[in-house]
Amino acid sequence: MIGGKRIGLDLQIDRLNGLANDAPPLPFPHTSQISGPLRELRCHYGRAHYRILYRRSESLFVLLHMIRKTSAAVPAAEIEIAKARWLDFKARMDAAKRKPPRAAGTDAP
Repeated sequence: MIGGKRIGLDLQIDRLNGLANDAPPLPFPHTSQISGPLRELRCHYGRAHYRILYRRSESLFVLLHMIRKTSAAVPAAEIEIAKARWLDFKARMDAAKRKPPRAAGTDAP
């Protein structure tokens, strides 16, 4: 919130969070498909327009990258950043659980 008013970014993210787990993506003009499951969420702040690149992971929306819109299409380099962040997210979520450290006690070396 800025000055008691909700900004466009906040409203658009709330729209995403309000979707049911099995609901389809928000329709155009709120979102559009970029590549496969990668989507863009259209937002604005004043006269500036922004794009938030995101994907859904089960019941979670993963916001991967945000850019200021300066051209009609999202630049390929920005899409690659979002894809790399998705792969990093998946690698972390799919990693085997770590074994917690053993508490130090009388049997510690």
